[in-house]
Amino acid sequence: MKKTAIINARIYTMTGRIIESGSVLWEEDRIIAVGENLDLPSQTEVLDERGNTVVPGYIDAHTHLGILEEIYQMEGDDLNEMTEPVTPELRALDGVNPYDLGFKDAIKGGITTVMTGPGSANVVCGTTMVLKTVGECLQDMVLIEQSGLKVAFGENPKRVYGEQKKMPSTRMGIAALLRQAFIDTKDYLAKKEKAEKENELVEHDLGFENLALVLKGKIPLRAHVHRADDIATAIRIADEFQVKMVLEHGTEAHKNIKDIVKRDIPVVLGPTLSSRSKVELAEMNWETAALLSKAGVLVALTTDHSVIPVQYLPLCAALAVRHGMDEQEALKAITINPARILGLDDRIGSLKEGKDADMLVLSGHPLDWRTKIKRVYVNGKEAYASPPEV
Repeated sequence: MKKTAIINARIYTMTGRIIESGSVLWEEDRIIAVGENLDLPSQTEVLDERGNTVVPGYIDAHTHLGILEEIYQMEGDDLNEMTEPVTPELRALDGVNPYDLGFKDAIKGGITTVMTGPGSANVVCGTTMVLKTVGECLQDMVLIEQSGLKVAFGENPKRVYGEQKKMPSTRMGIAALLRQAFIDTKDYLAKKEKAEKENELVEHDLGFENLALVLKGKIPLRAHVHRADDIATAIRIADEFQVKMVLEHGTEAHKNIKDIVKRDIPVVLGPTLSSRSKVELAEMNWETAALLSKAGVLVALTTDHSVIPVQYLPLCAALAVRHGMDEQEALKAITINPARILGLDDRIGSLKEGKDADMLVLSGHPLDWRTKIKRVYVNGKEAYASPPEV
C-alpha cells in the first residue's frame, strides 16, 4: 500500500511536543510514525516541507454546517423544527446537505472535522452528529451519527414559544419541560422493560429512545447556554438525572467556574467573534476562554457556523491568545480538546501513530493571521492545495 511522508517540517503534534524538524509518515488513511530522522520505507512518496509547519486538522465542536446554508433562506434552512418545544426524535443526519458551500470553505480553512446539529429554538432540539468536511457522499463523511442530544436554555425557546402563546414562555417553563421529558423517558423505559420480560408487544418511540441514550450515558446532553443562571439550571438538571453534559456557548461561564470544575464539565465556547445580537450576550468577551482554561476546564472554541464562517476558527484561537489564553492551550482548543469533547481523541486532534491522517501544511505559525494554508489532508488524501503564488 502507498506510503507518504512529510519531512523537514516544524510539527505541532498536540501530544505535548513540538518537533522543530520532523517527519510524518502515513499509509492510506492512518499515521504510521511521527518524529525526527524517521527511517522511511522504500518507495515512500516524500514531500519536503522545509520552512513550513504541520498541524493536525482543526476541529469545530459546535456548528450548523450543512443544516443552515448561508446563501439560501427557506430552501436551505433546516435548522429549527419550531412546531413543538420538545423534539428529541430529530436527527441531524437527516438534515445535512453535504453539498453546502460551507464545506468547501471549511476545508480551505483547515477545518477537517465538525460537529453539526439542530438550532436552539426548542427545549429539546434533537441529536447532533460528527463528520469530516470532505467525502464523496454524506455517509463517507460521518464519524458519529448521534453524538449528543441538543437542549436549549434561555432566550431562544422563550421567544419562539412565547410568541406562539405556548409553553415555555419562561425559564421555569424550559426547565419543567426538560425535567418532564426525562421523567417520561424513565417511565417509558420501565414499561418497555416490563413488556419485554412478559413477551408483550413494545410500542417504540423515537423521541424516548434518543432521550434514553442520554439517561444510559451513551451520549451527553449538549446544552445551549449563555447566562450564568441558565448554566446553573443546566448543571442542576444534569445532576438530578445523573447525565453527562457539555456546555455550549458558555458566554458567562466565567461566573460558574467553581461548579464547572467540580463536575469536570467541558465547555465549547463561542462564537465570540460576533456581535451582541441579544441580551444574554451582554458579557461576551475573549477573556472567558483564558479564565476557563487557567482553571483547568476542558475548553474548545467554536464559530457556531454560520454565525461566524467556519474557516475563521483559527482566528478565534489567535484572538483568545491576544486576550490572555496560553498559546498552546488555544491550539488545543481547536484540535485535541474538541476531539476529546467529541469522544474521538483516539482518532483525531493530534499527530500520533495510529490516528487518522488529517493534517495541514502551513506557511508559518498556526495562529499568525498572515499564515497561509498550503495543503490540507483528510484521511491521508490531499483535499485542498492552495493556488501557486504568482
